[in-house]
Amino acid sequence: MAFVSVADAAIASRPSSASLALPSSSPTRDAQARSARHARALPMRIVGHVVLAVVALAAILPVYWMFATAFRRPVDATAQTPFPWPLSLDNFSTVWHEIPILSMIGNTFMMSFAVAACQLVIAVLAAYGFAMWQFPGRSLLFLMFIGSWLVPFQVTMIPNYVLISQLGLLGTIGGVIVPNLCSAFGVMLLRQHMQAFPRELIDAAHMDGRNNWSILIRVVLPNMRAGLAALGIMLFIEAWNNYLWPSLIFQHQSNALIQIGIRSFLGAEGDNWGAVMAAAGLACLPIFLIYILLQRHIVDAFVRSGLR
Repeated sequence: MAFVSVADAAIASRPSSASLALPSSSPTRDAQARSARHARALPMRIVGHVVLAVVALAAILPVYWMFATAFRRPVDATAQTPFPWPLSLDNFSTVWHEIPILSMIGNTFMMSFAVAACQLVIAVLAAYGFAMWQFPGRSLLFLMFIGSWLVPFQVTMIPNYVLISQLGLLGTIGGVIVPNLCSAFGVMLLRQHMQAFPRELIDAAHMDGRNNWSILIRVVLPNMRAGLAALGIMLFIEAWNNYLWPSLIFQHQSNALIQIGIRSFLGAEGDNWGAVMAAAGLACLPIFLIYILLQRHIVDAFVRSGLR
């Protein structure tokens, strides 16, 4: 009995294999390794943040200068001081009394919404055909379609103007909308999303007896809400910021769109830069609000467009 007790005590005091396999210094080494990696990556992170700060400053500076000029006194509109002082609302008062700013913003909103809606519908239909259908010359036709995106507007400006004039749409919002019914960028972006769509779901819908319209409306579009929302926002902003074409269509009117209203403060008798900046600042407020509320859809759409 004594021998058994001594043997049991010796076995109990022997270190187990588990304790030998897991040394107590392993967590310390892991922490040191993480600290070393963090220390090596810290300079690159600092450089990256500095670059992003410089880019952000370059993007924000024109907007800040626009509002700074708008809040200066009219006699100080061309001052180069970084901070407007004393603050003044005279430029905004001039804009409010000289042009119908609210009706102009409303007309611009309707025009931009109509252009974005038409471009979005056409982009959905074209992208579905390019992504889901197999037909001869599909790749060549898609390249030609996207190639139209690279054609400068100045090349098609005169033919479009002649066409709008013959249709009797000069001086109307329809004349601004008709030449902008299609967006090659929208087709390209939605085609990327639809190509990433699982083909198994499309095949299953065909086996259930659904036609292409039903598949597009009930299967594809509900799963592309983020991409559709992001594209709609970008198309709306692009139509809102368009200046050259509306200025050609409404060249004999001064109260149609906000772009024309801003231009009315520039003339042969003198340029009222304070009023120009005030009107531009008021025109930017709806876009700022829309983008701030829906910016996550834009980021999510570009992230998903690269996934397969």
